[in-house]
Amino acid sequence: MKINKQYRLWDDTRIVLMGKGILVGLLAGFIVSLFRLAIELILKQVKIIYLFLTQQPQWLIGWILLSVVLAVFLGHLIHSESNIKGSGIPQVEGQLQGTVELYWWPVLWKKFIGGILAIGSGLFLGREGPSIQLGAMTGQGVNQLFKGKRMDEKILLSSGASAGLSAAFNAPLAGLLFVLEEVHHNFSPLIGLTSLASAVTANFVSLNFFGLKPILDIGSLTPLPLSEYGHLLILGFLLGLFGLMYQKVLLLLPRLYGKIPCLSSKYYSIVPFLLIIPIGLFAPDLLGGGNELIIQLGLSSPTIGILASLFVLRFIFSMVSYGSQLPGGIFLPILTLGAILGSLYGNLAVEFVGMDPIYISSFIVLSMAGYFTAIGKAPLTAIILVTEMVGSLNQLMPLAVVSLVSYTIADLTGAKPIYEALLERLVGKDRYALKGRKEIIEVTVQAESILDGGMIRDFKWPKEALLTSIRRGESEIITHGDTVMHLGDTLIILTDEGVTQKVREQIKEMSEYKDKRI
Repeated sequence: MKINKQYRLWDDTRIVLMGKGILVGLLAGFIVSLFRLAIELILKQVKIIYLFLTQQPQWLIGWILLSVVLAVFLGHLIHSESNIKGSGIPQVEGQLQGTVELYWWPVLWKKFIGGILAIGSGLFLGREGPSIQLGAMTGQGVNQLFKGKRMDEKILLSSGASAGLSAAFNAPLAGLLFVLEEVHHNFSPLIGLTSLASAVTANFVSLNFFGLKPILDIGSLTPLPLSEYGHLLILGFLLGLFGLMYQKVLLLLPRLYGKIPCLSSKYYSIVPFLLIIPIGLFAPDLLGGGNELIIQLGLSSPTIGILASLFVLRFIFSMVSYGSQLPGGIFLPILTLGAILGSLYGNLAVEFVGMDPIYISSFIVLSMAGYFTAIGKAPLTAIILVTEMVGSLNQLMPLAVVSLVSYTIADLTGAKPIYEALLERLVGKDRYALKGRKEIIEVTVQAESILDGGMIRDFKWPKEALLTSIRRGESEIITHGDTVMHLGDTLIILTDEGVTQKVREQIKEMSEYKDKRI
């Protein structure tokens, strides 16, 4: 009877958190949908203004002055709350790891306004990163409203992040996988269930705003025949190299911007706001994160020369936009660059090896996933995200092949997941410090881990960690030195909030090498 009572209490905890996750999904879905809608409406008006300026150039001076005023305003907004810079995903990851501390309300409203103005102005920035941060802040706010525990806050932060991505792209499964694969790097049933509840709810809200049509509706995709799979190996290899180049340049941006003479970091935003004007005058259709461009590539293919020029333009100006520290993400710009590379490769294959042009659209989709995998090192998220965005399931096998190859190339070159690298740059190398607040973390025993089959006493555990129990299936086992760990076990570890990520890394390292046993 005691066991049943424990199960009931555990189930009650799940139900309560899932209920809160649904509430987070409702609120985050509404906030992100308004965010997305405002960006689309403003961007549409900006494109109309640029068309007007080509016909009435005497108004160009006024538009330049307005752009400078807007850039200065955003610079001051960022200066007042530095945690709204960039995509916001590194800040969310840092908050979950205990290395970054955010106050949800100022970040929420300032990111909302700043993101709308920056992305809606036509800069090459994505809405998905800000949407993830908006969702996470909503989760933190709900937890504080209900006066929940610190552990509940981490769960609701995660579920809010999942809801944010789900509402931004109408991709609930990708929202869930992003949290598990990119943010936590492991599967926790409680986080998984709560995040799924939030993601599905947020997606339902978003669908009521934008309808059931896939966000990247590029028409029907012809399945790639097995005879063409050799192209996938070449494409994955190239995407891995291009992904490495993207990472290197992105991480150099603070140094490059720092070389601009007589310009304070508060006013970096002036640079992209001025440079976007020529692009808007000559090619207004290129403005924004790039989802409309991806759709156009799927419907009609430009020449090889135009595609190469388009890639160079979007690559450079994506860097200019993100390096200015404006509120905006890199998710959608990465997918856009991947789509251009896929179209470029497909056209080259048609021209030089006689591939059927009907497969160019497929290569666009495959390259989006492969390029994102090489940069974010989250292949499952990339595969499911692209699948949900295009609304087609017949590309899963080639998506997996391209993503696997590009991931392998990125791994062999030593590339880190981009958001992990950005977090390290944000908090510095000395980011681990005891905070005097206890934290419970979960670590899963993986198939390749030497923890599988070993006794707890056989390993030298981090000094800041205390292994309190093991969750095995639906049971929880109180540990002692002779307890044997098995594949799939979830280790429940008590540590300090400031060193949670350090403890995770130390446990991962000690489980990989047999000479770590004592």
